[in-house]
Amino acid sequence: MPIFDFLNPALPPGLRTVVMPVVAATDHTLAGYGRLVASAGDVRVEIVRWPSTGRRPVDEDTGDQAGTTRGVFESRWQGDILYGRNGAVGGHYILAYGELPERARDDHARAPSRMLLWHANYHPDGGQLFFPLEPAPFYVPLALPGDDIRPEQFVCFRFDGSQGLYIHPNIWHEGVFTLEGTQRFDDEQGAVHARVSVDFAREFGCLLEAPIESAREAPIEPPREAPIAPPR
Repeated sequence: MPIFDFLNPALPPGLRTVVMPVVAATDHTLAGYGRLVASAGDVRVEIVRWPSTGRRPVDEDTGDQAGTTRGVFESRWQGDILYGRNGAVGGHYILAYGELPERARDDHARAPSRMLLWHANYHPDGGQLFFPLEPAPFYVPLALPGDDIRPEQFVCFRFDGSQGLYIHPNIWHEGVFTLEGTQRFDDEQGAVHARVSVDFAREFGCLLEAPIESAREAPIEPPREAPIAPPR
């Protein structure tokens, strides 16, 4: 994969959209992906030991000592563009669009009616915690581990803002998505920060879509059986 220009992804025009199911986040629906978190202090982020490259194992008291890094993750709509800024790792990204990228504008304050996701990633070195610093609803699209990922495997989880999310290592995700305005999150993740990416636009000719309820309360799909996660 190339080095991504996350603030200028230069996406091709005319991309089709793949609509994700929007599912209420519960411990049941999040099984295999992670779990709900009542307090940021309740979580110990998993760190994956550095893999051995031969027949000899990595010594058990080594390979996982980088620990975690922590900061504020800001999710902010500016017109039709949703920006993310990750203070834990110094990242700044376009997370999603409210219109097709070629039509997206940043000079208005209308609340978005949908989000269109162009990229996702996972971290093989550790898990990740997102905990809202402002109690407002938010979305997190997720998919279970596996490099043969397809757009249709993503589920968009809706959180009411009263709890946070912890995801396991290797879970496909792309930050946290506020439904309007600006929202901040406590973010803790592995300090190594290995990132494995998928570019939906270039690999599949599509964007992932989820409708946004904005400040309105709208029906959400009832909890459903989550796919069984493969062994990690």
